[in-house]
Amino acid sequence: MRRAASLVAVVLALACAPALREPRPLPAKAPGASAAGAEDLLRKAEAAWAARSDPARARAAQELYLEAASADETRVDGLLGAMRAASFRIERERDARARERLALEAVGLGQWCLRRAPADGACSYRLAVALGQQARERTSTAQDALQRMVKLLREAIAADPRVDDAGPHRVLALVLLRAPGWPAGPGDPEAALPEARAAADLFPEDAENQLALGEALAANGRPGESRAAYVRAANLAARDAAAGVPEAARWREEAQAGLA
Repeated sequence: MRRAASLVAVVLALACAPALREPRPLPAKAPGASAAGAEDLLRKAEAAWAARSDPARARAAQELYLEAASADETRVDGLLGAMRAASFRIERERDARARERLALEAVGLGQWCLRRAPADGACSYRLAVALGQQARERTSTAQDALQRMVKLLREAIAADPRVDDAGPHRVLALVLLRAPGWPAGPGDPEAALPEARAAADLFPEDAENQLALGEALAANGRPGESRAAYVRAANLAARDAAAGVPEAARWREEAQAGLA
């Protein structure tokens, strides 16, 4: 799921509960499941994901991705897909308990992802995103989560900065912009700007990257450049909305809020 801006909301009251615990076991492999079966499940999951604007299809996508992950324990694409779908669902779920449950599930899947592929930048990135959502839904984990997020995102940048259209740079910029500053947290608006620029340089046609750049420029006292980035974000979001991208309406709202 590419909506990263909402994953790192500012946490003003930090506590010290651990952000990571031993993850729950993955679902058992279904009888007769095989690598070939995993491929079929992944195809079905992608079809459901394409129709994710329907909540039932978003849930089905997450379940199918998870079945694929259980069917072939050598791969991580099913785990990554399930985390992406969970992230998408969290941002549209109205029930607080359901959001918290989904966030905890996504964090556990991220831990399994890194156990299967410790050097995979996409696993580090998706776990960081999940930790951000968990921190918002269970604020007692925020202090630990924010520190872990920075480390995971830097690892993801080192491994593959192009994941999710420069998601590691983009989300790191947002963490540095929105988190409390030292000593309470890793917040550093000045350090956020080069991360936002890196994301926009890698994928300038990504609306989320332009949103992050607009926010970083504004935080660093560059209102004219910030406005230009928000205008570009609004135009890109309008393009994506016309193409049927479910997240585009929210991107356009955020761009308009930045311009206001």
